[in-house]
Amino acid sequence: MAKHRYEFKKQLVSEYLDNQGSYASISQKHGMSDSCQLRKWVAAYKKLGDTGLKRSRSRKEYSFEEKLSVVESYLTSELSYQELALQMGINNPS
Repeated sequence: MAKHRYEFKKQLVSEYLDNQGSYASISQKHGMSDSCQLRKWVAAYKKLGDTGLKRSRSRKEYSFEEKLSVVESYLTSELSYQELALQMGINNPS
């Protein structure tokens, strides 16, 4: 089971986007030990909308060619795993 529900993530992202505080202050207010996760949620929401905050119920299978393309993109760019995953429309960078 996911650690945080969609509604919780959406609430925190909305607070941040409505300028109700910084990543750190909103995370602390809601009992999160670190603001890093909120940063990831905001980035995913900005790129993918609500889908970026929802847990996928299906396991997408990626072909060898798709995987190779992502690895080559990572090696030839200066993007982080998170940025590359969002660019490719992959919600879970791991």
